[in-house]
Amino acid sequence: MKKTAVVGLGIIGGSICRALRKAGCFVAGSDLDGMTLSYAKNQGYIQEEAENLTEYDAVFLAVPPRAAIALLESAEFKEGAFVADVCGIKAEIERAVFSAPRRYRYIGLHPMAGKETSGILSSSAEMFDGANLIVTVSPKTDKSAIEEALDYAKMMNFGRITECTAEEHDKRIALTSQLAHLVSSAYVKSPSARGCEGFTGGSFQDMTRIAGVDERIWSQLYLYNRANILTELDCLIENLKVYRDAVFQGDEVILSAELKAGRLLREEIKSGKE
Repeated sequence: MKKTAVVGLGIIGGSICRALRKAGCFVAGSDLDGMTLSYAKNQGYIQEEAENLTEYDAVFLAVPPRAAIALLESAEFKEGAFVADVCGIKAEIERAVFSAPRRYRYIGLHPMAGKETSGILSSSAEMFDGANLIVTVSPKTDKSAIEEALDYAKMMNFGRITECTAEEHDKRIALTSQLAHLVSSAYVKSPSARGCEGFTGGSFQDMTRIAGVDERIWSQLYLYNRANILTELDCLIENLKVYRDAVFQGDEVILSAELKAGRLLREEIKSGKE
């Protein structure tokens, strides 16, 4: 039986373990936090501690980008092992991996799933059911690693699977994920946000839900994807200036036109997903 190890047992790593155990896989785990590791073993999410990664046929790295790069550059893996990271940036990681010959078969994966909470207590065996999965490939990616990634995706019950380059991944994720988290963090800093009990509804909840990020991880994601984030931030700021000027000038014609343009774009994006 193929032996799989998961390094990092937070919400995503823990969910990988639970989904693969549900699919009947042999799963080992590793985490810097002893209590997390013990909990995972006691709950049956993993069958053993992964103390030596050379013993495993497949390894998932569910750790922050800097730690993932360090492991990919210096850790010992089994000859020919399938090794995947699940970080939210890919280009820097791919450059580190392919900068020198490696004895393992690397591929980048990004599960588009999660919650506003973190840690293994937030994990779920059904976390990836129907979720999108991004698989990043390059001319140096081993084709067998792609096939194995698709096999694992099926076992974890992912829905739509998108293959793209690491550079395209980082460009798109800057808008669809990273900018959204920055906006939420900035929005909740309004002095008016305190004392809003009784005045909030779905809009406020939606806008503030993802402000509770782990700053240690997300600051790394932003800086590893700096150029793309700056492009999206500059675009957002320019768009906000248009709204701000229209409101300041009391220009209902421009304000209405801008709101209509946003509505139509939203409808176009929504129809494209259906």
